[in-house]
Amino acid sequence: MYRHLERRLTQKIREFLQQTYSIELPRIVIEQPPKVEFGEYALPLAFELAKKLRKAPRKIAEDVVAGLGTLEGFEKFEVAGAGYINARVDRAYVAKALANDEKPTTEAVSGKVLVEHSSINPNKAAHIGHLRNAILGDTFVRLLKSAGRAVDVQNYIDNTGVQVADVVVGFLHLEKKSRVEIEQLAERPQFDYFCWDVYARASQWYEQNADNKKLRLQTLHEIEQGGNETASIAELISTAVLRRHLETMDRLDIEYDFLPRESEILHLHFWEAAFTKLKESGVLTFESEGKNKGCWVMRRAGTASAKDSTTEGTEIAEEDQKVIVRSNGTVGYVGKDIAYHMWKFGLLGRDFNYEKFYRYPNGHECWISSDKGAPDHPHFGDVAEIYNVIDARQSEAQNTVIEALRGLGHNEAADHYTHFSYEMVALTPCCAAELGYTLSEEDKSRAYVEVSGRKGFGVKADDLLDKLIASAKNEVDSRHPELSDDERKNIATQIAVGALRYFMLKFTKNSVIAFDFKEALSFEGETGPYAQYAVVRASNIFRKGGFDPDKFSAGEIDFSKYLSDSSANEIWELWLAAAKTSYVIGQCIATSEPAYLAKHIFQLAQLFNTFYHRFPILTEANESRKQFLLATAAVVRRELIHALQVIGVQAPAVM
Repeated sequence: MYRHLERRLTQKIREFLQQTYSIELPRIVIEQPPKVEFGEYALPLAFELAKKLRKAPRKIAEDVVAGLGTLEGFEKFEVAGAGYINARVDRAYVAKALANDEKPTTEAVSGKVLVEHSSINPNKAAHIGHLRNAILGDTFVRLLKSAGRAVDVQNYIDNTGVQVADVVVGFLHLEKKSRVEIEQLAERPQFDYFCWDVYARASQWYEQNADNKKLRLQTLHEIEQGGNETASIAELISTAVLRRHLETMDRLDIEYDFLPRESEILHLHFWEAAFTKLKESGVLTFESEGKNKGCWVMRRAGTASAKDSTTEGTEIAEEDQKVIVRSNGTVGYVGKDIAYHMWKFGLLGRDFNYEKFYRYPNGHECWISSDKGAPDHPHFGDVAEIYNVIDARQSEAQNTVIEALRGLGHNEAADHYTHFSYEMVALTPCCAAELGYTLSEEDKSRAYVEVSGRKGFGVKADDLLDKLIASAKNEVDSRHPELSDDERKNIATQIAVGALRYFMLKFTKNSVIAFDFKEALSFEGETGPYAQYAVVRASNIFRKGGFDPDKFSAGEIDFSKYLSDSSANEIWELWLAAAKTSYVIGQCIATSEPAYLAKHIFQLAQLFNTFYHRFPILTEANESRKQFLLATAAVVRRELIHALQVIGVQAPAVM
């Protein structure tokens, strides 16, 4: 409702400016006053117009207020200070609409959105860093769907890269395993854990002898080439690990629609099709001398436009060159990424083959790229917008792909390509010690300890979830011994998943996270359990009163009686916060920052807990006021549940 009224106000202001001053502003700035007693919206409009109209800002503000007249949903407009315009909403109008869950119709944005996230190398178990990527990506998918967008969720699988080659080397040359033995191991529940250790040992083995690294290059070449025993073993290992990754993410209610694999990008000749287009358009140039002799290069993103760099007679300085095809003819991962993103936008003229790979418990099918293909597959790719959830270290590579699209003349596609960047996840020293890692004195004194899968130091995603669930269950067991063990386990899982997802989301994407068990699971402060507990409290009010909160009706409540007076500002602040959920979701999408919704959830829970302690609802003697207070609790409960669902968190029945 808050967002809808803001749009209505914006439209009214535009019409007034056009009719009165023949002025069209590209953007009407609307702010939120610091306190509700000043109103719900504040417009610094007059200050922007002062120079154009050659009038004092306050005089302009007075003219605007006088000319706006009435507007549905608003009580009045006022001039404040040196020229601000404060808008006060009709509180009863907003409360009634909110209590009745009226959702204003909005025009849906056309075009499908593609969100790619997780993209874990299929060579070992998923770890805590992968969880931040997956939770950010899944939450953004939920945000988009909540706003009515059609979304494809993809998880890119680099099954021909050096990490997979390393674990193949480990199995064949360190473990001395045959294909049959690897097949038997791959059928075990924790095959990805076994691969974790093999990968770490292979990485250490490379450091022992320079000749050992030659096996890595040989193995990588055989995997990329395909059609041989090494490639077949790599396929076996990566597919088994991938299946485990999907099972891990399913524990967090994270699903995918399509798994495009690098092997198919190679074997279906996506790169060759893209390479032809890149050469013909002049995006790539061939170097005949210098350190990059024999390579195909393009200008590094940020040094100049790809088009400008290919003008006849123009050379790219060596420091500005990004090698796309090496002198030995092999293409780097950025080149394959360019081809892949051309496919995403429907610009390549080629498509994958598809087959079903994984069926979720709810019946949802996840498809994978294949060399065979099924005829009844959904349509993937050919989207209007792309969001790639990839850590900040990949910024240059992401920008290179964008510049390649621009160089090919696809500016609209480039404009709708977003690198959804984020920083790493580390552990607090206390958390690392709890997980059994031996820390040096230097590590113990640090704010956080970095993890490294190559060194075998890190937190496996499943281990983290298991420990969180076990900790939560200890608390639930002590509080609710009357429940069955399965019920307590289910509640503990909801609390643990809520704690983990909220912890990963409450920090802005550009913040390094130092994970801590105690902080994440706390029932106090800015945590998932704190927000879940607010819902449980609200539900308990209705349970004790013998009401169904989902069927509670505001009826004929006179909201103006309880909200219009200035003494009602505290309760109105709670109603206003509840009205802002869709507004905050819009902010999250516009800025690619889910942390805003996590913050909104915490603030709404805080306001509700204050309300809960201040107003004893069920013992309220005045029946009319009691109904109003119940309506307040019902609205906040509904909005909290909805907002939590958007970040992938369920509200337990008890805590």
